[in-house]
Amino acid sequence: MKKIFIAVLAVCLLGTLVQANDQREVVVSKFKKQPKTIRPLSITKFELTDKNGDTKIIDLKGQKIIVVSVSEPGSEGKSYAVDEDGTIWWVDDIASGAYGGHETPTGIFHVLLKRRYHMSAAHPSPDGKNNMDFEMLFTQDGIALHLGNTRALSHGCIHVGRKDVEAMFKWVEVGTKVIVMRGNYGQLLNQELEAFKRDIKAYDRTH
Repeated sequence: MKKIFIAVLAVCLLGTLVQANDQREVVVSKFKKQPKTIRPLSITKFELTDKNGDTKIIDLKGQKIIVVSVSEPGSEGKSYAVDEDGTIWWVDDIASGAYGGHETPTGIFHVLLKRRYHMSAAHPSPDGKNNMDFEMLFTQDGIALHLGNTRALSHGCIHVGRKDVEAMFKWVEVGTKVIVMRGNYGQLLNQELEAFKRDIKAYDRTH
């Protein structure tokens, strides 16, 4: 059942990945270069390069993870939920930090705490309403995944839309890894879909 869900999800979402990237290519990038870079090698394996150019390979298979491709030119503005067996089973739109010093940092983090209701202390809402509900904090200096406007860049946090954030909040645990990267991750969802199609064809030939 999960594989069928993935197939339907992928067909719907791959087109939006292309469209979003096409739109972002016309934007002149003002975002500063990050000291770390992350390149996905597979769904769960990542190459991490630090500011000195030293690289290491990190494989997170066997863990549930959230992969965020930030909403900057050349990236996707998506987050991906990957379960313990390395299956991408959920994708949603996000917005990340704005240029000018608010860029969301690249890195491999983990969720430090979860709060269902929260108001930002650094950037409180003028109307007094909570502006960081469904908070999933993953850095010591306040960067979190939380409910927010996916069409508006943030002060560094990851905005998740209302239709997705509650499910994410329930699924994520304290300690869940959060990978924040620049570039594309969606091609791995496409590979998973192609593998599923091959499995279906093989099944049909034998039944």
